[in-house]
Amino acid sequence: MTEGSTLDKKSLRVLALDPARWDWREIARDCVGFANARGGEILFGIEDNAEAPPPDQRIAPHLPERLVKGIYHHTINVAVAAEIRPFPNGGQVLALRVLPSSKTLAATTGNLYFVRVADETRSVPPDQMIRLLADKDAYQWEPQTSLRVPADHADAEKLARFTRDLAASDRVKESVRQLPTPELLERYSLVREGLLTNLGVLWIGRREDRARLLHAPVIQFLKYDARGERVAKRVWDDFSLNPAELIEAVWTEVPDWRESTELPDGLFRKTIPHYDEIVIRELLANALVHRPYTTRGDIFINLHPDHLEIHNPGPLPLGVTPNNILQKTIRRNDLLAQLFHDLRLMEREGSGYDRVYETQLFQAKAPPLVTEEEDRVTVRVDRRILRADLIDFLARLDERFALSRRERIALGLIAQHGSLTALEFGRLLQVDEDARLRSWLGRLIELGIVHTSGQTRATEYLIAPEILRVTDFKGRTTLKAIEPHRLEELIRTDLARYPDSSVSELHTRIGPEISRAKLDRCLGELRVRGVIAMAGTRRWARYCLSNAVPNKPIDKL
Repeated sequence: MTEGSTLDKKSLRVLALDPARWDWREIARDCVGFANARGGEILFGIEDNAEAPPPDQRIAPHLPERLVKGIYHHTINVAVAAEIRPFPNGGQVLALRVLPSSKTLAATTGNLYFVRVADETRSVPPDQMIRLLADKDAYQWEPQTSLRVPADHADAEKLARFTRDLAASDRVKESVRQLPTPELLERYSLVREGLLTNLGVLWIGRREDRARLLHAPVIQFLKYDARGERVAKRVWDDFSLNPAELIEAVWTEVPDWRESTELPDGLFRKTIPHYDEIVIRELLANALVHRPYTTRGDIFINLHPDHLEIHNPGPLPLGVTPNNILQKTIRRNDLLAQLFHDLRLMEREGSGYDRVYETQLFQAKAPPLVTEEEDRVTVRVDRRILRADLIDFLARLDERFALSRRERIALGLIAQHGSLTALEFGRLLQVDEDARLRSWLGRLIELGIVHTSGQTRATEYLIAPEILRVTDFKGRTTLKAIEPHRLEELIRTDLARYPDSSVSELHTRIGPEISRAKLDRCLGELRVRGVIAMAGTRRWARYCLSNAVPNKPIDKL
């Protein structure tokens, strides 16, 4: 039982014996957050680190009514229901169901607004209110029956393909696969009360009905030459295809996806596609699943000579930014995401960007770059291979140690950069806690693949020298992973030759590939030990050996 976007667990200590001492501020905050998202459930009586209540825990019969009345007194536009729920271990919890406020914004009586984002409730600042309203409309779009299309008006061919693909999927329980077609359609919210929902029209509806949807997806492929001039265009805008068929059409009908680079591999040649099929399909799936269908705009695929850009209309869901997209799992269209997952078109447990990261890094390419503008999200994928020598090296390590996806991403980043400090590593993985960083490293340190030195934020991660020897890695040598005592010697030698140097001058001469933070730390340690002296402060600081005389400035003529 994991806390998330629709579930929260709270200790009974929140509900003190005296109702006057209840923490109404926290309770109202969470209720408003759930109401402004998709709704959810709060279980009082389960600690955050527990899966069930204590076996002997009992809930007083008057608490559900008291809780509901108190919430109505402390919130606006929040609808709730409470019940005492028994658990298999014999204990009881107080289960509070919060309904989504589909037409209005929920707030506390103090006019504070919140929204549930992943496993936490966040405050909504005034400048984000319009975005919250737009997201609420998007959350409610899928199950609506606004077109009033009868269920028997579905496209027979698309309906047959849907039931066939679902029956063949190993992600669907046998009990679900055996459901009659009408029940199957209701389970996936394609039909409600005898009518096709918006999601149903999108997936199994006829072309003319799909065209009537307010903003049915349209995809445009545009190819540009080195001068930025458009040389090719392909548009899928006749509404004859559902989302799965759109992805298939884009992949099969664009010949540029078949282009690749050949690399020497012993006596043979290794072929690396310019853009991997996994990358194209995953980015298209994310564009179709996470776009707001209440917002006008086409999906653009812009192919340039050295990179690919996919433009998706609408901003990221509230709470997701380009700087946390690897960590946050917020689905704007939850029912569509479930459908994509069960039909093996995407992975529901994440946004899919981790899979794109993994593929790009193991082909020695830069990870995707996500940017957000006012009305769209752009994902850039580079085709250039940064270090061809890493491709075979990473593949051999993966084959030998059966690495997890997170381990492959972490290993790919370290191998590409040569070495990374904990601060740099956390920034690339979008994490700011040591525990979360270790979860990405997984077994890499334990297996001896990654070597560490230093402590806390100054910890440095690099590929272990033993692994390089065992795998006979022939990659180039750089100063990025230079050991501290060797860096100290470089600094002493340089300052003996060029006293009275700034840190930027030092950095340029001894090796720009050495991180500035690493150089600053080394200079600080040498100063503490009295090896070097510093004159001036901050950017005007100059360094020399303690026994050296700084160069005097030349008087102006």
